[in-house]
Amino acid sequence: MIQAVIFDMDGVIFDTENLVMKCWKEIGEKYQIEGIEKVAFECIGTTNKKTEQILKNYYGKDFDYEFYRKELSDRFMRHVRDEGMPMKPGIVEILEYLKVNGVKIGLASSTRKIRVEEELDIASLKQYFDVLICGDMVAKSKPEPDIFLECCRQLGANASETYVIEDSYNGIRAASRAGMKPIMVPDLLAPTEEMIQLSKEILHDLHEVKLYFERQ
Repeated sequence: MIQAVIFDMDGVIFDTENLVMKCWKEIGEKYQIEGIEKVAFECIGTTNKKTEQILKNYYGKDFDYEFYRKELSDRFMRHVRDEGMPMKPGIVEILEYLKVNGVKIGLASSTRKIRVEEELDIASLKQYFDVLICGDMVAKSKPEPDIFLECCRQLGANASETYVIEDSYNGIRAASRAGMKPIMVPDLLAPTEEMIQLSKEILHDLHEVKLYFERQ
């Protein structure tokens, strides 16, 4: 039986990356920031600090990241309040399956802890997770393995026996570097040859992941 499974959050548990891109597009149009969607794609799977660095690399060190980050956050939460938290199909079913079968469940997200807990509470999913490790709790962002290794340590699991469910390139790279078993469930980013090489499996959705686990 599987020992432990670690989930990324945005793009795996929640269909939020499409919403984030929508918000960045709205901000780009409002403030006439050219090419913001392309730049935002590079930020998928990274921490707040890394996102700031990427944006300043493109738009200069005087780019007012905190102003735009707050606007992004406000727009995102306004959409969530109006439309609800968009959950990925199959997330409740796979979490229930793992919990019932005594599998340790972790979450390793580059998002700040306060936002992770807020989103999990809104969706009533927090009770499924034994450990939450967030972007502001580790020194190095994905693709470095720190966040997964710390989550695994707190779960009391062996890295080589731990599966990681990810959608981003940086997440798959981080899980691979941690010596874990990465499963890619693509969201905005299609699998590349590198992802095929690094992933144990590439599966279409969480329903397929659950079926895969049932066969293990």
